[in-house]
Amino acid sequence: MTTAVDIAVIDYGMGNLHSIAKALRHIAPQRNVWVGDDPDIIKSASHVVYPGVGAIGDCMAEVRARGLDQVIVEVAQSKPLLGICVGMQGMMARSDENGGVDCLGLLPNRVQFFSDHFKLAKRLEDQQSVLKVPHMGWNQVEQTQPHPLWQGIDEGARFYFVHSYFVAASECPFTVGKSHYGIDITAMLAHDNIFAVQFHPEKSHHDGLQLLKNFVNWDGAS
Repeated sequence: MTTAVDIAVIDYGMGNLHSIAKALRHIAPQRNVWVGDDPDIIKSASHVVYPGVGAIGDCMAEVRARGLDQVIVEVAQSKPLLGICVGMQGMMARSDENGGVDCLGLLPNRVQFFSDHFKLAKRLEDQQSVLKVPHMGWNQVEQTQPHPLWQGIDEGARFYFVHSYFVAASECPFTVGKSHYGIDITAMLAHDNIFAVQFHPEKSHHDGLQLLKNFVNWDGAS
């Protein structure tokens, strides 16, 4: 018998699951938050979170080994799905990491390496070359398109980032929020039932918790 859950956090062995589950339980104490990899339970939830940290190659290998790739694709078509950090990158078509990794292809964009951009900038004698990789710490997010998940969050709010790879905002029409780190990067994107963030809302204090609250109250409509 499938366990009834409200919010499913996908566990494929690579996510910051304790922190995100704790944050979700804090902002939605009446909701049943579940963490696991059972496809039936994931598909039964009203809202699904796809987190991720670490190397995208390892993440995608685990997602596929557990048969969760098709589950995530199915969820994205039918209910609100939130991708976080590497979870957002895993939604793209491909990542440049490790010579190239095929991702889920929910969105057609490519994930690029910061250092490749900074090396080019150095050749052009651009000051961006002094920036460190990974991009780690607090950064402002500019709201570029309206979306229900912006409710209660001020323009220029700061969120906590930890990443070495990025989706270029200029190449992603689904960008609803961008940050600048040598280049404009997609900090938040939305398409149909998908919403994804490059930063960690569970580590971003009030505004991060507000975003999670907006997500669990979102019906998937744009």
